[in-house]
Amino acid sequence: MTTTTAELTGEYTIDTAHSRVGFVARHAMVTKVRGAFNDWEGSAHIDGTNPGNSSARVTIQAKSIDTRNSQRDEHLRSNDFLDMSTHPEITFVSTAVEQLDDSTFRMTGDLTVRGVTRPVSIDFDYVGAAVDPYGNRRVGLEGSVAINRKDFGVTWNAALEGGGVLVSEKIVLEIEVSAIRNA
Repeated sequence: MTTTTAELTGEYTIDTAHSRVGFVARHAMVTKVRGAFNDWEGSAHIDGTNPGNSSARVTIQAKSIDTRNSQRDEHLRSNDFLDMSTHPEITFVSTAVEQLDDSTFRMTGDLTVRGVTRPVSIDFDYVGAAVDPYGNRRVGLEGSVAINRKDFGVTWNAALEGGGVLVSEKIVLEIEVSAIRNA
């Protein structure tokens, strides 16, 4: 069964059990460290007829950062990086949506990290829509955006003996969404 974009119109809740908010950072100038946030929630309004009327909101609990290394995760939660005791949440609130082609949408919004809010634009690929075995209408989107962590006040670093730094300024945010239309 083919779904038209008009059929997607509605209010959605992001199914975080089948979605991911992750990131990639270069470590010691030679490798990438990947991580994700395990505790977050989000919602969206999709207007399939006029995508410009669509919107989204995501709230991430900073303490849920997970890079599969507890010592590194504790350092990322500290004042050196996310300062989660002062800024427990990372948020994104959309301000505009535009359709770039048949399956690509640019969502612009305000990203707040460590109490600093900056505009970002994320290109999302529409992966598809389906009705799951429980009768829920699902929509899938995937996107990513590179940000400079220093723009958000995340400035800690350590110089390497041979030159360079321990952690890249560039962080790539990766978003994979499965959203369920509300009844």
